[in-house]
Amino acid sequence: MEDISKIDTINVGIVGHIDHGKTTLLQRLSGKWADTHSEELKRGITIKLGYADAIIRNEDGKLTIDKESKGKPIRYITFVDAPGHEMLMATMLSGAAIMDAAILVVAANEGIKPQTREHLVALKAKKIKKIIIAQNKIDLVSKENALENYKAIKEFVKGTIAENAPIIPISAIQGVNIDKILKELIQVEITKPLPNESPLFLIARSFDINKPGTPIENLHGGILGGALKCGTLKVGDIIEIKPGYSYKKNNQHFYKTIKSKIISMQKGDHQITQAFPGGSLAIETELDPTLTKADAISGSMASTENSLPEITENITIKYTLFNEVLGTGKHEPVQNLKPNEMLMLSLNTSITVGQVIKTYADAIDLTLKIPVVPLKGESIGIARNLNGHWRLIGFGEIK
Repeated sequence: MEDISKIDTINVGIVGHIDHGKTTLLQRLSGKWADTHSEELKRGITIKLGYADAIIRNEDGKLTIDKESKGKPIRYITFVDAPGHEMLMATMLSGAAIMDAAILVVAANEGIKPQTREHLVALKAKKIKKIIIAQNKIDLVSKENALENYKAIKEFVKGTIAENAPIIPISAIQGVNIDKILKELIQVEITKPLPNESPLFLIARSFDINKPGTPIENLHGGILGGALKCGTLKVGDIIEIKPGYSYKKNNQHFYKTIKSKIISMQKGDHQITQAFPGGSLAIETELDPTLTKADAISGSMASTENSLPEITENITIKYTLFNEVLGTGKHEPVQNLKPNEMLMLSLNTSITVGQVIKTYADAIDLTLKIPVVPLKGESIGIARNLNGHWRLIGFGEIK
């Protein structure tokens, strides 16, 4: 088995409007059909935070993700789930928190849709700097229409974080120009850990992999899945998880910080002993698996002991609102934030709802339903409930 820890790793999100070909593109990039991933989660400690993984290799000057290839491994890619449906915006934002780069898929025969806009803005809210635009379904349109669509995409990204993003015409179903996407993926900058930097592991999934009836001596501890954003972790480290375990007492929710030891770690199917930033990571702990089952502690973060700030239910956010509400296609202006209104906040991989207590010129004080670990400068997506849908209306950071 290949030593994956020696290969640069990145997490890539495949985002865009529903039915624009994200699943087919993913299959081309990884050899895996995405809809199988939920079953895989139940099978061993392999974590697919969404979909799948692939090793990009250089074989005789050509880039390939062929699993049979003996070419030199250049980069290990893990793909992150990012649902296209508007109801799953919260999930999309949590997924974006662990992406290093994103492929925005736009179907040439349909063009820019409301969710295309919403996803691009979500990437901005989460400060994703590297975006690759895949102009898909190029086989379904004429050359003239493809050029029209290309111009429309260029116009759409003008003045956004994707203004200088490469636009690659592809046919995912026919495998056309997939190598051009691989070429862009190997150029994504890698985060290198700084000396003595505390690790920060964002937990996007947590689960129990033990099958009912497993003998006690064969039981695995609770599994955490997510991404290491900075620092390093190794097998044997003691980690602290916040907000941690939630329990109810006298009709009130309380949160308890939990500590555990790292028993083993995996990237995709590959066992590793030391983890660096980039890519998704599964950590087996000594935790009782009942604490981690069914994503019970997803949204938490982990670090070495005494490295994380205390959790809080009161925060001040410096914010920027968008000019118009996204995802509706109606060009409605975003109304100012008001005292007492409820907002959905996406902070790292956690989602919480906060009540506005006080408003300032460009900041608000909030009381939160679910406490957060207040890391200064962390990017937050802000959504408002409009006609029963949470709509992204702005972004901000903790002051």
